Amino acid sequence: MLIIEGMLPFISPRKYRQMVAEITRLSDNHIRNIGLVVMAIGLGVLFFIRG
Repeated sequence: MLIIEGMLPFISPRKYRQMVAEITRLSDNHIRNIGLVVMAIGLGVLFFIRG
């Protein structure tokens, strides 16, 4: 997982910095909803792979 998370800052540090700045402008509820969706997608992928 850390390999995937490290790819964006390695490939495009400027874009990564912009993305982090945008995240700081989001409300807590918006960030929670994004986190919930990402976790659900991750669980779906895990169940699909482990099948």
